[in-house]
Amino acid sequence: MKRKVSVIGAGFVGTMTAQKIVEKNLADVTLLDIVEGLPQGKALDIMQSAPVEGFDRQITGSNDFAETEHSDIVVFTAGFPRAPGMSREELALKNGGIVKSVVETVARHAPACIIIMVTNPLDVMTHLAWKTSGFPAEKVMGMGGILDSARYRAFLAEELNVSAGNIETMVLGSHGDTMVPVDTHTTAGGIPVSRLIGRDRLDAIIERTKNGGAEIVNLLKSGSAWHAPSSSAVAMVEAILGDSKRIFPVSAYLTGQYGIEDMHIGVPVKLGASGIEEIYEITLSNKELEGLKQSAGAVSKTFEGLKIS
Repeated sequence: MKRKVSVIGAGFVGTMTAQKIVEKNLADVTLLDIVEGLPQGKALDIMQSAPVEGFDRQITGSNDFAETEHSDIVVFTAGFPRAPGMSREELALKNGGIVKSVVETVARHAPACIIIMVTNPLDVMTHLAWKTSGFPAEKVMGMGGILDSARYRAFLAEELNVSAGNIETMVLGSHGDTMVPVDTHTTAGGIPVSRLIGRDRLDAIIERTKNGGAEIVNLLKSGSAWHAPSSSAVAMVEAILGDSKRIFPVSAYLTGQYGIEDMHIGVPVKLGASGIEEIYEITLSNKELEGLKQSAGAVSKTFEGLKIS
């Protein structure tokens, strides 16, 4: 069966997401952007790599968001990055108009699709996309938790000098300063990392995880991360298209789980063909649960301040 994924935004994250999807032969891709010629040129370049990379999926570029028609999944990466000194409220207002406008078009032309939000502030934009689309809650989700968890796993593996594949963990909460690395569910080869790393050092790694994106921005001087974010988004696409029932931390709509209601926030979920098939309530320490609630409160406050007609 022909599968189609539309990727909104032909910047570094969107382009890399599109490239990974076709290289894995997951689906045909339409890459979309408002800049004339940009998605067309990047799609053509990727398509010309097919004989070398050995993929058979098609990729095209377009400036017409109606081309999202018949998409199984729409990955939203378009938007402005957070500039130095810019508050999350300011970023939400700047990107909110873009998200609302494009999601309205997506909802008309691809009413059966699943939306994966990558644009920041991620949890706020995910909630806005859900409200704008009118889609069922299980069909609108945000990527952040997978990326944050990947960064935490990478830093822990580096510290312990072990394979990152040995690290099991989840980072919950908002994709931002209030994220919550869950120490009580973090292991290396089944061994709790708290037995392997001292508290002070572990706290330093957690702080580095929270600033993982900013660290890259500071090193690059211009631009932000795109390899790990695109890999994280594609992992979600692969789980949904493959109906693989993978458990990931993603920004999902809560209706009372963890004592949180009417807000999107990062929690463990099962991803399958229908989107979010189950939300898991895992046991958290009092500190972790309080951190998750505070994270949700920060997201809610930012969303309430978002004035978009």
